[in-house]
Amino acid sequence: MPAHLVVLYNAPKDPGAFERYYAATHLPLLDANARSIGHTKAEFVKFASAVDGSAPSFYRKAELTFESMDALRRGLASEGFKKVGGDLGNFATGGFVALIGELTNRP
Repeated sequence: MPAHLVVLYNAPKDPGAFERYYAATHLPLLDANARSIGHTKAEFVKFASAVDGSAPSFYRKAELTFESMDALRRGLASEGFKKVGGDLGNFATGGFVALIGELTNRP
């Protein structure tokens, strides 16, 4: 069963600085360590608004998909993930929430 690591970023203090660092440094760091981490898919979302048009509760979402919970746990323990996770403090100035879960779609 696929497992997911979801990072929800709060609004940063300087959105422009966040976006520049995210694109130029953080995502290339993730790409450089993808083999070590072992995820099978990565998705990145920048939220525009809540459904009612108000400001979104979160600024961005990053979601990594793994083949299984065991694969996810191995990925989290990897040197590559330690590098990527250690980089969060360099740009996530609004803080973030990181969650782990398993796919629960019904057939």
